[in-house]
Amino acid sequence: MTISDIDIESPRYDQSTFIGRAKHFFITTNPLNVLATDEQLDKAKDIVTAYRKGKIDELYPNITVDELWNAKNLYDSAFHCQTGEKLFILGRMSFQVPGNMLITGCMMTFYKSTSAVIFWQFANQSFNAIVNYSNRNASVGVNTEQLTTAYIAATTASVGTALGFNKIIASSPALSNGSIGRFVPLIAVAAANCVNIPLMRQQELNKGITIQTSDGKDVGLSTRAAQDALIQVIPSRIGMAAPAMFIPPVIMRNLEKTSTFVKNPW
Repeated sequence: MTISDIDIESPRYDQSTFIGRAKHFFITTNPLNVLATDEQLDKAKDIVTAYRKGKIDELYPNITVDELWNAKNLYDSAFHCQTGEKLFILGRMSFQVPGNMLITGCMMTFYKSTSAVIFWQFANQSFNAIVNYSNRNASVGVNTEQLTTAYIAATTASVGTALGFNKIIASSPALSNGSIGRFVPLIAVAAANCVNIPLMRQQELNKGITIQTSDGKDVGLSTRAAQDALIQVIPSRIGMAAPAMFIPPVIMRNLEKTSTFVKNPW
């Protein structure tokens, strides 16, 4: 098999298995790709472009299979899958792990202070807006007005939910003495996603998204496909945030009862 016989348009690993899907997304979201220079990204794009034009053997005669896949993986992590434009670094899939890890950690650490709640919910929704816009479906345009509306609505929903629940918890001795307050950031994130994603994708719901045949040919727009995509995206976004925002509070609640934490409250 020659290099030109390899199909890099399909994932390298079998997507019918969990391990195959896990490998594919671990590679796509590899945070080390954030460190790639513009020169490395442009070279990866040139390799992918040469492959798609059928000139890979001519322009890169000595390229190996692993080098070709590495170029494709780097390309996927930094360029829009439809337009081919280089994405702003904060909106890249490779920045998802470090970006979300920082913001989630801060939301869960500083959940009692009103000013901190407002700031970190604002920061989280700003980050989400960048990611949503950067990875938007290019077949349906998103204008500045829609982006601004979705951003303001999501920020309002998340901040309002967090502050509202914090107030309810503070007014109840039974709740304030428990660990329920640690789960408020997760509830706020869930509320924001329920508002943000439909607003960001309202054009897709109204006009439909492009559907293709198995060989990649466009056959038209489908509002049903847009609805199905939205139904899958909202719970998946909440589900992705749940482990990191649910498990640590449970662990911390038990750790805080140990003698080490009691003696060292700081």
